[in-house]
Amino acid sequence: MSPQVIPPALDRLIQDLTKLPGIGKKTAARLALNILRRPAGEARELAGALNDLHGSIQLCSSCFTFSESDPCAICGDPKRDPSLVCVVEQSGDLLAMEKAGVYLGHYHILHGVLAPMDGIGPTEIKIAELEARLTSGVVKEVFIATSSTVPGEATANYLIDRLQKKPVLLTRLACGIPMGMDIKYADRHTLARAIESRRKTR
Repeated sequence: MSPQVIPPALDRLIQDLTKLPGIGKKTAARLALNILRRPAGEARELAGALNDLHGSIQLCSSCFTFSESDPCAICGDPKRDPSLVCVVEQSGDLLAMEKAGVYLGHYHILHGVLAPMDGIGPTEIKIAELEARLTSGVVKEVFIATSSTVPGEATANYLIDRLQKKPVLLTRLACGIPMGMDIKYADRHTLARAIESRRKTR
């Protein structure tokens, strides 16, 4: 399908869809055509959901996950242990940890990893906010669960160096997660084993 014969409205949708991670031009065209073939009511529902997204969802002021309430459901759950904080890269990693079904503490979402070549340093992710959480004296253990990729390991090592003088136990995901694997792609049994076998860092 050449660009000349694509209706402008359809072409705009295709171009917008290609901005999503993992969506190439062919996949975007397939998705756009699928939306076009569906009843107009379904398309309006999708548009409405997208329109409401930023208005309804905010960052939890404690853990910085995406939530419709503040605090989020996890931070506001009295059954969760606030003395244990698991540090993850993104909200998707939190979802993966929850699927494992063995972690009952709180979280801290960094919203990224250190990547100096891309201009992402400590001030671009939620490291200062993590340090601020430790001043309350509530947190006793910081469980670092960044992925075992090069940026994930670099971020974990930076956090360990920066937090080692704080009066908290520092632990790290242990066996079960292969090197180079993003934790959101680990199956729940592998991730559960890694959580339960977390090790002290220093």
